[in-house]
Amino acid sequence: MPKTERADHTWAKAQYKKAKKIIFNSQTVCGICGRPVDFKKVFPDPWSPTLDHIVPVQKGGDPASLENLQLAHLQCNRIKSTKMVEPQVKEKSVDNRNLPLSCDWSKV
Repeated sequence: MPKTERADHTWAKAQYKKAKKIIFNSQTVCGICGRPVDFKKVFPDPWSPTLDHIVPVQKGGDPASLENLQLAHLQCNRIKSTKMVEPQVKEKSVDNRNLPLSCDWSKV
């Protein structure tokens, strides 16, 4: 491998590690199945956390871009492989802070 290719590979690897740290500290839900990820699980546990390339590298996705990486379960990532899938976002739940007012209490 020529020097420039090695330098590019080293830079991409450093960017990937930086992105992994950011994602592991900011995301808690698998971007593929939408279920929570347990960071106590470790490889090779199928439910351990890993990074998924949203657009697979084989299909032109950037291997180290933060915008092309998401948190995923190891199992979900393996099943997805090099396929393109829509992210699974759970419906927002309604809590008591977002309920519509049923009565104008100022007039009661």
